[in-house]
Amino acid sequence: MHIGVIGAGQLGGTLARWCAESGHDVAVTSRHPERLRAEVDQTGVPLRVMSIPQAATFGDVVIFSPNWSSAFEALEQTRGLLADKVIIDVTNPDIPDDISGLEALMDRAHEGHWAKAFNTVPTDVLSRRRGHDPLLTEFVCTDDRDARQAASRIIRDLGFAPVYAGGAHSALLTETGGPLQMREVDVKDATEVLAEALNIHPI
Repeated sequence: MHIGVIGAGQLGGTLARWCAESGHDVAVTSRHPERLRAEVDQTGVPLRVMSIPQAATFGDVVIFSPNWSSAFEALEQTRGLLADKVIIDVTNPDIPDDISGLEALMDRAHEGHWAKAFNTVPTDVLSRRRGHDPLLTEFVCTDDRDARQAASRIIRDLGFAPVYAGGAHSALLTETGGPLQMREVDVKDATEVLAEALNIHPI
């Protein structure tokens, strides 16, 4: 699978490396591509370094991982390039809102197939739990079947357990201020934890 990663911060860069190690063809981008290219060369992981529009065009799946403060600017650079692509949003809004960050992004680029995942726990937790039993839950929020299937495949490839948490509005459960944010959930406990979260924060 061709995967474009927009945003090469701690989370985006880590997911890009893991996707490449899992056998995917991965392009990654940032605001400073030359600096990023030097960092990539040091890792020895086969990653392509591209501009944001190039990475959006390259990926069959796009992992959207800029800082929230620059998310809409990054999205603007992909205008017209995300049609019919799966986009996995791993961002978290700075403050809670009545709509999820995922819904806000979808409103700007509704031609793509959007899902939310990889946004509930820090990168160090993902690194510690990756591939170890009991598998760590990765909650997936989407209204789109193609996005759900693609996100679930990548989650499994990277050594985690996908658990469907509802549609795009349900991403409020996983984002800033939501009851699933910063919850390290074993897959065996996921159904119970999700039910508890819905009781605390009905969607």
